[in-house]
Amino acid sequence: MEPGCEQPLALTKGTLGDICPIVKAIEVIGTKWTFLIIRDLLIEGTMRFSDLLKCLDGISPKTLSLRLRELEEHGLVTRTVYPEVPPRVEYRLTDKGKKLEQIFIELKRFGLTL
Repeated sequence: MEPGCEQPLALTKGTLGDICPIVKAIEVIGTKWTFLIIRDLLIEGTMRFSDLLKCLDGISPKTLSLRLRELEEHGLVTRTVYPEVPPRVEYRLTDKGKKLEQIFIELKRFGLTL
């Protein structure tokens, strides 16, 4: 298969004992805060920790830090630390993270019908 070409998928039941890919995706991005972090990074491109904290009304710094770390571990977000005083840290989506954009657009389209 050529790079960038993906086989069409159909919704099917998985094999007993295998973890459903949809369940795996929801485990990574399914929490309220994680979903909103990804949304804001899709919209803004690059954001600092403090900017994310301001945008996500009600999230604690500890939760934001944990969610960003999880997204980093799953290869959806990159963290760049600049050698400045005070330190500047920026977050942006990886190419893998940017693949979620179409899903978010479809969720918005659906949400507009509710």
